[in-house]
Amino acid sequence: MTQSLVRERDARVQADAAMEGRLRRLQVLEAVTAAANEADTLDQALQFAVDEICRYTGWPLGHCFHVRKGAKPSALVSSGIWHGANRSEFSAFRCMSGDPQFLAEKDLPGRVLKEAAPLWIVNFGADRDALRADVARAVGIRAAIAFPVMSGGEVIAVLEFFSVRILSLDDQLLRLMNLMRQIGTRLGRVAERTQAVCRLAHDASHDALTGLANRSLFLQQLEQALQRQWDDDNARFAVLFIDLDRFKIVNDSLGHLAGDAMIIQVAARLKNALRPDHPASSAEQGAGGVNPGYTLARMGGDEFTVLLSDIDDVGEAVRIAERIQAAMALPFLIRDQEIYASASIGIVFGDIGHTLADEVLRDADLAVGRAKTMGKSRYEVFDRSMRKGAVSRLAMETALRHALKNNEFVLHYQPIIELQGGTIVGVEALVRWQRGPDELVYPGDFIDVAEDTGLILYIGMWVLREACRQMHQWHRQFPRAKPLTISVNISPRQFVQPNLVDQIKQIVAETGIDPNTLRLEITESVTMGDVERTIRILSQLREIGVRFSVDDFGTGYSSLSYLHRFPLDVLKIDRSFVMRMNEDRERLQIVQTIMTLARNLGIEVVAEGTETEMQVDHLRNIGCDFGQGFFFSRALAPETVTDLLYVPHHVLNTAFVNSLQAMQN
Repeated sequence: MTQSLVRERDARVQADAAMEGRLRRLQVLEAVTAAANEADTLDQALQFAVDEICRYTGWPLGHCFHVRKGAKPSALVSSGIWHGANRSEFSAFRCMSGDPQFLAEKDLPGRVLKEAAPLWIVNFGADRDALRADVARAVGIRAAIAFPVMSGGEVIAVLEFFSVRILSLDDQLLRLMNLMRQIGTRLGRVAERTQAVCRLAHDASHDALTGLANRSLFLQQLEQALQRQWDDDNARFAVLFIDLDRFKIVNDSLGHLAGDAMIIQVAARLKNALRPDHPASSAEQGAGGVNPGYTLARMGGDEFTVLLSDIDDVGEAVRIAERIQAAMALPFLIRDQEIYASASIGIVFGDIGHTLADEVLRDADLAVGRAKTMGKSRYEVFDRSMRKGAVSRLAMETALRHALKNNEFVLHYQPIIELQGGTIVGVEALVRWQRGPDELVYPGDFIDVAEDTGLILYIGMWVLREACRQMHQWHRQFPRAKPLTISVNISPRQFVQPNLVDQIKQIVAETGIDPNTLRLEITESVTMGDVERTIRILSQLREIGVRFSVDDFGTGYSSLSYLHRFPLDVLKIDRSFVMRMNEDRERLQIVQTIMTLARNLGIEVVAEGTETEMQVDHLRNIGCDFGQGFFFSRALAPETVTDLLYVPHHVLNTAFVNSLQAMQN
């Protein structure tokens, strides 16, 4: 055979070998890719890759390190993924590699992590920078190769392989390194896909703003709790339904971004209050309590729920509720403003006989409604009587809608009396519901439902328009040097409406009332919801002459540091202080303090709930300007007020009003 033919034959053999090598590498790459795509987890894909590379290279030992951010003492942690580690000769090497105290950063995997590129050591046992060199040499390991698995530009795993032969620096090694780089890339894509799936699953079951469980996940957990209780009567649970008080005022006045900031702070406080190592926990445990497992969820808006698992009695749920309310009592700092809030909490203990998660939430919501009705910032434990109340409440809402449609609301007017002279200086408009010819429904029976459903917006504007119309008519009938004033309540929900100022200006213009005779009554809690917005609204209406009163003063949470900034005209002392000031020295001191405050601010004072001559005399003696209450008159129909204004008198009291009505009848 000629030399040229020999060279041609060798070239063909080399070419065939190279082709076979490329095909084999391609097969390995395709096998790893296919297995990775079919794997349920990244670890399954990594295990297949380690096994396949060992089979391809013929190397006896392969291993995978996970990269864990913040892991101690090492960021590289053995995954438990091995090939060939069950061989007894490698047991010492495996033990050292898997030891939690092994600092892999100072070995081959650490170099790969640092450089984010494949590396090899032709003689591992002679490498002075390898912590495992002595062990490797003792078990017969000679060479090593390692490469990274990259995801999102970061190393998430390092795969390492060991040979019992020293490597040769040749083209075959370079091709092997390139293959491993490609495998690392394919595995990284699997990791990215897995992370994306995990993110989607997490996002589908968690609230985007707070990261808490969402309604869907909470219901799943609650269904499981019901099932456990069905299987085991001792597997008790409780649900707390938490509804923030006055959050809508914050959200509407400061804006949704501020509302979101507050929700995030609330979530953090709730998590802190539920921690097993909460400061209150040791005392509770000393009293026989425990810290049960829990699921905290945001149901939407300002509503949160807590599922307490494995509790013995409702007392444990009550203690958690008290901790939550204590956490809510501290001021929130929103946009450099201190905002005070509270929470109403409904509690359902898992012994009511529920079968569905929705039933539990329904009853917890009913308990929240009771808590709000009883004054808010409190908790209520559900009992079955609340369901009857819910049915009545729904019927009330339906009836209120019909009442609006059929014009069934009427106004009565309670006189406001100048205490020194005893003359009428104004009236307060109070809404009544003429539900039937002989049925007059008072606000205490329907205003809460109107407020919760938003119907108060329509009722409130009707009250304001009708009161202004009626007072304008009285001004024309009974002209005075100092005209009568008309006081009208503005509900918290009305006050946060963005078009409130425009609505009031329109009503003033439509009815023709002198705006200087209109006094809008707002509560302390409304004034403190958003101080800057309150000042802006009051100032805009003050420009057209409208005046303002703070109703039920002394019962809210007003800050005296802000009070002087509001353009106020009247403080109305709450009836609870007036009615008992003769028997309760503390309440008398509160009344006197309010009087001093008002005088210093140049504000008039109206005492509500004046029912006895002794109360009136006492108020007159301490310099109170005006009184309003049953001693003078209850709220009267407009016809009676008209007749009252016709009669000249100097002292108005209940006896006088009763005699006037008797003459009318």
